[in-house]
Amino acid sequence: MKGIYFDGQGAIYREDLPMPVPGQEESLIRILYAGICNTDREVLRGYRPDFKGVMGHEFVGIVEKSSEPFWTGRRVVGELNAGCGHCIYCRTSREKHCLERKVIGMDGKDGCFGEYMTLSTHLLHEVPLGLDLREALLTEPLAAALEIPAQVHISPDRTVAIVGDGRLAFLTASVLHLQGAEVVVIGKHPEKLEQFKSMARTWMPEDAEHTKETFEIIVEASGAPSGLDLASRLVRRQGMIVLKSTYAGTVNVDMSRLVVNEVTVKGSRCGPFEPALRLLEKGLVKLPPVEFYELKDWEDAFRSRAFKAGFLMGGNED
Repeated sequence: MKGIYFDGQGAIYREDLPMPVPGQEESLIRILYAGICNTDREVLRGYRPDFKGVMGHEFVGIVEKSSEPFWTGRRVVGELNAGCGHCIYCRTSREKHCLERKVIGMDGKDGCFGEYMTLSTHLLHEVPLGLDLREALLTEPLAAALEIPAQVHISPDRTVAIVGDGRLAFLTASVLHLQGAEVVVIGKHPEKLEQFKSMARTWMPEDAEHTKETFEIIVEASGAPSGLDLASRLVRRQGMIVLKSTYAGTVNVDMSRLVVNEVTVKGSRCGPFEPALRLLEKGLVKLPPVEFYELKDWEDAFRSRAFKAGFLMGGNED
């Protein structure tokens, strides 16, 4: 099998990977499209130093075998975190926080940057028949964006700032714009910021440095350690910073500023897939373009400056 394998030090394109075999409660999925997330880039920088296996966690595929016959032949996306099923987190619908969980492409489980993968069947979600599979590929990051209003009440008459101008920032802006909130996006890339202008005010870093405007809620989705420092300087006293970025290494930030100003810092991870699929099916969310590559060209894909890059492995089954 072809795939992109992380050996603990770096990524390697291989054509000799073993065909995955589904476990008792798993499904075998033929991957059609896979998307690169900033977290995948951070894996290469040491974010998951103990991981060895096939990378990737955003995918659309066809189920070829399943522990539940209903799923065979269906077009699916799938969640990342497979819990143990019996701990306090799994029993209280918080499987993504299970201490023994396996995370596809990152922790104890091969991911989707290969021709096939296996996944716990209960983590599958069917792609609606009318939804283009290339759009369905954005289900996981859109679900992550939807987790923000699921965690934090955001009044539609409130201005929300987003630090970052990448794919997750784009989908977050789409979700908040859809709710009626005024959005300010702060990014470093003029060509990317241009695509936000139909739904947000846009700033470059120098605009943020000289503004006197502050925000009750800031979403940090830059994917860079500097994003939190910028957010901490723009958030109002007793305001909230919602953290979406994951990256290798540590962050230097003035913690006394957060303490003295009584700022709430809220971590935010994976979100609900079914609402994301409904929004995509109805065409209610603005979508960034995806630039597709073959697996063997993975280095070019990882270097891409497009809003979204990914792999095309058999995505002709719409």
